[in-house]
Amino acid sequence: MNTSIPMSGLLLAAALLGLSPAALAQGLPPRDVPARSLPVPGTVSPQLQALIGQPLRTGWNTPPTTPEGWRQLAEAGAAATRRLLPGFKERLKVDVEAGEMGGVKVFKVTPKDIRPENANRLLIHIHGGCYVLNPGEAGLTEAIFMAGFGGVRVISVDYRMPPEAYFPAALDDVVSVWKAAIRDTDPKRMAVFGSSAGGALTLEMMLRLKAEGLPMPAAIAPGTPMSDVTGAGDSFQTNALVDNVLVAVDGFCHAATLFYANGHDLRDPLLSPVYGDVAGFPPTILTTGTRDLLLSNTVRMHRKLRQAGVEASLQVFEGQSHAHYNRDDTAPESREAFAEIAQFFGRHLAR
Repeated sequence: MNTSIPMSGLLLAAALLGLSPAALAQGLPPRDVPARSLPVPGTVSPQLQALIGQPLRTGWNTPPTTPEGWRQLAEAGAAATRRLLPGFKERLKVDVEAGEMGGVKVFKVTPKDIRPENANRLLIHIHGGCYVLNPGEAGLTEAIFMAGFGGVRVISVDYRMPPEAYFPAALDDVVSVWKAAIRDTDPKRMAVFGSSAGGALTLEMMLRLKAEGLPMPAAIAPGTPMSDVTGAGDSFQTNALVDNVLVAVDGFCHAATLFYANGHDLRDPLLSPVYGDVAGFPPTILTTGTRDLLLSNTVRMHRKLRQAGVEASLQVFEGQSHAHYNRDDTAPESREAFAEIAQFFGRHLAR
């Protein structure tokens, strides 16, 4: 005889006992999943298959333990990325110029052919890297993709990172650049975008602008955002050791976030924006993949925005781990992802 209690009965019992659904879930048994082999899907492009088939990120579970160790890790990764930039710039036909705005280092990324409808538009880009990686030009990949695929000017913020500066330095820098940008460009003609930590900073920036009564952009595009750095979310479990970029909830990215947070409460909405008041946010498009460790972070953020009455679109790509759409400009999925974002911006930005 089946003596299990239906879920409706469990929820009723929880309500009678004054328990939250989260507390109830803590008392439910986990589901044991047998070990299995995951093939590279044949439903994606050869370029994406190559990315999916790569081994887990080297050193994902052995993060640095000293400030100098983090500096060395960032520089090693930056050196590898810098070698790819000439090819990106040539194929996507963009020019890059270093500069400064609001006392913050930036890079101006300009396509050789700006689309006519984008002549007066400007995008602000916030790079990813778990708040500690991709310094300098190494943070430009996504900005180059957006400028090239979208035919629009981009300002990429080279915000301060540990060990030189800690929370909230990165957020302070992107807000400073925004304040400088809106002196010359109508915010209605501007959008903000970024992935991973850049996606979180995009959302955190909106919270700061809202708190300070500053104008917001016409639209934003936080890609696979680190919107909850406390480790909550289903895909931290379901995609553990499946995502070959971030790999697991207790990996290097969590250690990097703790390094940046410098003892600050991880539930602060300026570190985990899913806990913030997002009412009044601009129209938002979010991007993730089915193997992304931050799939739940992205989905939960999308639902949070929708519940607050914000126009929000969610694009989920087959087989992609964390921000795979930022890796190979020749992959049709990358072109599609940025085309979707460009079209979304095109609908919402004034000319």
